[in-house]
Amino acid sequence: MKKLIIAEKPSVARNIAEALDIRGRKDGYLEGEDYVITWVFGHLLQLFDAADYQEERRSWKLELFPFIPEEFRYKVKEKGGQRGTVDSGAEKQVSIIRSLAEREDVESLISATDYDREGQIIADEVLLYLGIQKPVYRLLLNEWTKEEVLKGLAEIRPNPEMKPLQDAGFGRQLADWLIGINLTSVATVKYRNGTDRKNSQVLNIGRVLLPTLKIIYDRDQEIAGFQSSRYYKLLVRLKTDRGESLEALYQEEENEKFEDPEVLKAIADQLSGSRALVTDKQVERKKEYPPYLFNLSNLQGHITSKYKGWTSDKVLKTAQELYEKKLITYPRTASSVLDESLKEKTAKVLAIHKKGLPYESQVRFHDGKRVFDSSKVESHSAIMPTTVVPSRLKEEEDIVYQAIRNRFLMQFMPVAESEETRLILTVPEKDVKGELLAKGKVQLAEGWKVVENTGTKETLLPSVAEGEELTIENTEVSEVVRKPPKPHTEKTLLRVMETCGKSFEEDQSEEMMTAILSGFSIGTPATRAETIKKLLDVGYIEAKGKNLLCTPLGKTLVETLPVKELFDLEYTGRLEKTLADIERKKFTKEEFLQLIVEFTKQSVELIKQDRLFGAPTQPPEGADSLGNCPECGSPVIESPKAFGCSNWKNGCPFTIWKDDRFIQSMGKQVTPEMVKLLLANGKVGFRGLTSKKGNRFSAYFRYGKDTETGKYKWEMEFIPDRPD
Repeated sequence: MKKLIIAEKPSVARNIAEALDIRGRKDGYLEGEDYVITWVFGHLLQLFDAADYQEERRSWKLELFPFIPEEFRYKVKEKGGQRGTVDSGAEKQVSIIRSLAEREDVESLISATDYDREGQIIADEVLLYLGIQKPVYRLLLNEWTKEEVLKGLAEIRPNPEMKPLQDAGFGRQLADWLIGINLTSVATVKYRNGTDRKNSQVLNIGRVLLPTLKIIYDRDQEIAGFQSSRYYKLLVRLKTDRGESLEALYQEEENEKFEDPEVLKAIADQLSGSRALVTDKQVERKKEYPPYLFNLSNLQGHITSKYKGWTSDKVLKTAQELYEKKLITYPRTASSVLDESLKEKTAKVLAIHKKGLPYESQVRFHDGKRVFDSSKVESHSAIMPTTVVPSRLKEEEDIVYQAIRNRFLMQFMPVAESEETRLILTVPEKDVKGELLAKGKVQLAEGWKVVENTGTKETLLPSVAEGEELTIENTEVSEVVRKPPKPHTEKTLLRVMETCGKSFEEDQSEEMMTAILSGFSIGTPATRAETIKKLLDVGYIEAKGKNLLCTPLGKTLVETLPVKELFDLEYTGRLEKTLADIERKKFTKEEFLQLIVEFTKQSVELIKQDRLFGAPTQPPEGADSLGNCPECGSPVIESPKAFGCSNWKNGCPFTIWKDDRFIQSMGKQVTPEMVKLLLANGKVGFRGLTSKKGNRFSAYFRYGKDTETGKYKWEMEFIPDRPD
């Protein structure tokens, strides 16, 4: 009897086959004596579209939403960008998996997709779709070397044990469908520009998309609202009696910034040519530890900030290629340390990679907590090289690989050490309030910095002693202009997404890692690059060099969409943490989806009842206003065929057609006077109306919005006949 292994990609299937010495290649699978190996390629299935449930939903109408399916259904995925066209490759592979799984000589199946939330459901959704009844097991690996594959196959676990991970994966998928389908549809219908609805832009609304947009918007607003200002510093140059020079800054109560340059100029005149006394000398020896091992977000930030033309999406794809080539461990990780069970393996990897290095003698294995700490690892350890040494890499692969390898080697190099000196000088002979401060640094031991030649520029001070006097040679008052914050780059944006807007200093790295690993973030390491790319693709942001900026469309969306929770980093972080808690069995998928359903229903109603984009407009030149639009407050004006809102270009739908059939059926016409009364009083009265039966009556007419459909319609209220 055989076992059927389902890998995430053909390249991974080949790695498994190589480890098992299987060479029998068939159409869509590989086969040996004990194992049959096939694959998916990402998601072979996708959730039904709304129109797949009911044909009438093919046309987006406000009255059809919110739509909450009683049961979510799947279909073979569509060909990219071609709605309604089945991807023939996916269809064929699903058929191959079905036929292999149903073979009589196949006793069980092994899911060998990536060990994360998304990887779990990539195989599970296919097995559930096919209704497979045979036992299913799970292969959990962090790398695809032969040694790890064989070890993993010996330790496979029953797939039902992975249900918490599966629930989190399906919970995320269904939540994004509910929010995306409902809110994208309703927002697009409600706000799309102009009357050419076929060519109007779809407004993509997403659980992760919008808070990421808000991060960029907030930084843009900070920059736009920044008030430029200046301050001044007094630079003092001194010389020892031995002819050695140093520079110091004048400060008062440890403040070196002054608003009035004239104050500093007066002090400079006083100090010029005087003698300064060293009243305090402090020398501190500092240890500098290497930065932590890379997780995905930090790797993306490192590469995109260091090299031109790189995006976080490109870094992820390149790292994935290295992973599939067995050169690095699993890249889609949030961890920056290694699990303690990897100590022996890490020592072996280190021994291989240090050979031949000019600093080989300095590389020594250790098992300190900065490298190994199981309490700070969730599912996957930090990224590191494997025992496989590449013989030839493409340029892009080499850039990412060397960054990972170097960061790994740094952990086992000596600590860098420096000496920092701080001098305080006073001028006793002059009546000045402040003192002079001079700082200098000397790198005593480069340590790990030699790996990438990351030595710092040193400010050297001459050897002076406490109590020594120096001569003030000259002074200079310099102007400093306060600069606005810089626009976000992919590196800074990824950090904000990773920590959900929390800012952490370098010395708070432990707290930062705890926050990341709790799951309180925007998106996951695997999805953040895709989110940034989609923001660019849908036109909410644009890239100028390395800077990411909001477009007018993105800015308008943030300022006007009424569902403010979608822009709230705290709210989004809580949702992401809830998904992480489902994995930890602290929350159920059903409870999570109930929250999402209620949120979706409330959000749809908010959008339906919303006033439209933009502030009230002014009527075009030469057009008279008949009153204010009840929808957005802009003037209502007359056109050849209708009386409508002057804000129609921004999507306002308020229109009363001159040939309105309902009014004509009453034997009346829509006139400017009628519209004026309607807008001023909320209703307009008519006498002498004739019903279909020929009866005459009087009535008030109101033109209001239907809360269900979002469309305007006439309502009639009879006016009692006046007594004779």
